[in-house]
Amino acid sequence: MGVEKTRDALHGIAELLLAGPQYRRDHTIRLRVLPGAIATVTEPELRADHLNVWSNGSPVPVRGASYQELGERLGVTAGAPVGLYHDGSGAQPPEHPELDPAEALGLLDALYRGDQALRAFAPEATPVLWPEHFDVGVTVDEVNYGVSPGDNYLNEPYMYVGPHKPREGEFWNAPFGAALPLAATVEEITAFFAEGQRAAS
Repeated sequence: MGVEKTRDALHGIAELLLAGPQYRRDHTIRLRVLPGAIATVTEPELRADHLNVWSNGSPVPVRGASYQELGERLGVTAGAPVGLYHDGSGAQPPEHPELDPAEALGLLDALYRGDQALRAFAPEATPVLWPEHFDVGVTVDEVNYGVSPGDNYLNEPYMYVGPHKPREGEFWNAPFGAALPLAATVEEITAFFAEGQRAAS
């Protein structure tokens, strides 16, 4: 199936089935990362893993269903948050998300490693999974730190540091700051964030 379709499906699920319904109910698009899953931050929790979307602890299989059908089975109306941003997954309620379970597990693991590294790097901040760009991050002293499961910039999971004001120097290798393919361990990701903090200071 390919990692791109799976990543697009997870992005669509995050936006249309988690963030959209949560925003219409509780006026926040913030999501969170769990081990092997992503979820809303408010109750009742909506959650998605590599096979299912969940509501009130009950699984709804993703395979074969449209976003709209999944929403109906979850008891919500599928649809992205309206009027908050212009980018996003581009997914539409009648479309069918295509999840490769193994690829999805890998992408969810990348997000979870990123979440854990962010918590170690900045324990005073709460990592947020944003549905617009589908990345988990924090902001400390006008610098964004985070992990993306891949996008148009780099078609694989990567870690990044994005200062609000451009910096100069060897560390800054991306249009938005600095980025490298995601390191294997939480400790290595945390070290990259710390290096970025030093470079930005």
